[in-house]
Amino acid sequence: MSQADIGLIGLAVMGQNLVLNMNDHGYTVAVFNRTVSKVDDFLQGPAKETKVMGAHTLEEFVSMLKRPRRIMLMVKAGDAVDEFIEALLPHLEKGDIIIDGGNSLFTDTSRRCKELKDKGIVFIGSGISGGEEGARHGPSIMPGGNPEGWPHIREIFQSISAKVDGEPCCDWVGEDGAGHYVKMVHNGIEYGDMQLISEAYFLLRKVLKLSPEELKSVFEEWNKGDLDSYLIEITAKIFGVRDEDGSLLLDKILDVAGQKGTGKWTVINALDLGMPLTLIGEAVFARCLSSLKNERVEAGKLIKGPDVKFEGNRDEFTNAVRQALYSSKIISYAQGFMLMEQAATDYKWKLNYGGIALMWRGGCIIRSQFLGKIKEAFKNNPKLHSLLLDPYFLKELQSRQKGWRKVVSTSAELGVPTPCFSTALCFYDGYRTADLPANLIQAQRDFFGAHTYERTDKPHGQFFHTNWTGTGGLVSSGSYNA
Repeated sequence: MSQADIGLIGLAVMGQNLVLNMNDHGYTVAVFNRTVSKVDDFLQGPAKETKVMGAHTLEEFVSMLKRPRRIMLMVKAGDAVDEFIEALLPHLEKGDIIIDGGNSLFTDTSRRCKELKDKGIVFIGSGISGGEEGARHGPSIMPGGNPEGWPHIREIFQSISAKVDGEPCCDWVGEDGAGHYVKMVHNGIEYGDMQLISEAYFLLRKVLKLSPEELKSVFEEWNKGDLDSYLIEITAKIFGVRDEDGSLLLDKILDVAGQKGTGKWTVINALDLGMPLTLIGEAVFARCLSSLKNERVEAGKLIKGPDVKFEGNRDEFTNAVRQALYSSKIISYAQGFMLMEQAATDYKWKLNYGGIALMWRGGCIIRSQFLGKIKEAFKNNPKLHSLLLDPYFLKELQSRQKGWRKVVSTSAELGVPTPCFSTALCFYDGYRTADLPANLIQAQRDFFGAHTYERTDKPHGQFFHTNWTGTGGLVSSGSYNA
């Protein structure tokens, strides 16, 4: 008998918690898992005494669903998604809806939207952020794809999502792969946030020699102000966790950072679109460098740098690190929103940037007070091209740059790597500089490859070539942009 409001396939922790979240909000959910025993384990365990319905075959699973059938896939991105779609198709009818809630690459989502639309099936790619806790109690949800499906899932998704000031952290993002694209950029920004916080911690621990208790106190204080965020909150808690022998557990964790690819996807896409996503790029490369642990250990024995000996006021430097962290965070988000604006132009999406900031304010990993300021910026100016041009963020950057520069210069002098603090400052200075040395690059390109250049005293769009040596030809190469 068809009585389930929605079906979910994939009973790993995220899938299970989303099901329980839906059940809490009054929805009847049917579940299926490739390893069928997990269905029974779930029903007899976490889902015991709920309205959750279990199926042992896909045919049985589909038969439990009300029409139009709403089926959510919480499986590993890639081939597994395509395999489940193919297995489901023989059991579906025109107008049924498939929702991919995993971390799929947005181009895969765009392809699936088109392929399934041709078969009469509505496909939605929905980014979901918040981890296990968010899935259980209210995540940030970023749905996109075929807009025909949104009216059929809106109530469920907005009910189970996080709420900020009564507003759900879930709204329609856009067509094709827009939902998964916004989630991808979210994850890229998450990479940047985590690296920035790690650099702040590294400076306080390595340069100022703060104790775990002092670190915990500093981050707790930071979390009361403009840096108030989930990641700052959990970082303070990490500094308070001791190992069995009483030492700081963090000190026993190997300094090799893992990654699942979404940060890399963000950087690759930025390169494809010609956007300077420098901070997230450095955050990804910092993880890559961390993986070279054995080489770093050997190099440290041979390559010597300056002694890390700080001579100055500890409180002043701690405050400077705070200024650098907040300033660099502004740069990271500014770059992320610039990337989304370019993607909207190239992929013909209509993205609501203030709405995206609202979706990220609660439930997700990068949730913070800071995102409210971004929402306000786009509310005040929907055509804002960069957060750096918003009056609030402009004022904040200008008032904090002295401490920011102090941190970057001190880090360089002491040989302490701060790739994201440094590249953020470089972007800030580059973005505010009217005349960059790219004119020399164009001269060099024209010299060795006849790639042409534009002139400052001629209309934009006219290209010129110079016979620099007097022996070359007068024919120029075709002009193109990356």
